[in-house]
Amino acid sequence: MGQKEYEEQLRELAQWISESRRIVFFGGAGVSTESGIPDFRSADGLYAEKRRYPPEQIVSHSFFLSHTEQFYDFYKERMLYPDAEPNAAHLALAALERQGKLSAVITQNIDGLHEKAGSKRVLPLHGTVLENHCMRCGKFYSLAELLSRPGTVPHCDCGGIIKPDVVLYEEALDSALLTEAARRIAEADLLIVGGTSLAVYPAAGLLRYFGGRHLVVINRSATPADRDADLVIQAPIGEVLSKALEEVR
Repeated sequence: MGQKEYEEQLRELAQWISESRRIVFFGGAGVSTESGIPDFRSADGLYAEKRRYPPEQIVSHSFFLSHTEQFYDFYKERMLYPDAEPNAAHLALAALERQGKLSAVITQNIDGLHEKAGSKRVLPLHGTVLENHCMRCGKFYSLAELLSRPGTVPHCDCGGIIKPDVVLYEEALDSALLTEAARRIAEADLLIVGGTSLAVYPAAGLLRYFGGRHLVVINRSATPADRDADLVIQAPIGEVLSKALEEVR
């Protein structure tokens, strides 16, 4: 893609953002890689790592129950990034929400960076590391409180094990959250899909509810939604969103 074509794409996206009142953003791991958080499925992602147990097994419900210490070893080392900061994409989306244009951020990420950037209407389909609960008494623990507990496996004051509110393999997504996400997408006039290969279901299946004016895909590589999109931009998502926002009138 040449520079001229890229600039034309940015202008078109900016125009659609200007004309829209119910924008929904649907994002994945590629939104957070620009904040230094690794994705799962790329050649350099978490699932490519060679370990005693495959990462896909470690982040399963049954492994959490049977090998809780090994789970937390991996979780704390490779899935928690408490010092990560929101990047240009997160900040642009938060700005769009403040302008009254963005009705929801639907994310497959668990890192909480959209919330940290200031977004209020975030639907974290796969849960969030920001929230944790005791499996025995249900007491809530923040991420900071979880990390401050002694030992590898964090225990509640009642003695129960604290579990992150992230959706592990073998666990179902929150049905109310899925319903809300589908409603937001169905009501959107502009749907921006970014930083996701759309390989994870049922989350990726939510796109079928969109019937609005424009579908935009921003991703470094091709996705299954490209053929249905009105605009496909293969460039860094933080750069695209921030530059487009600069041109919004």
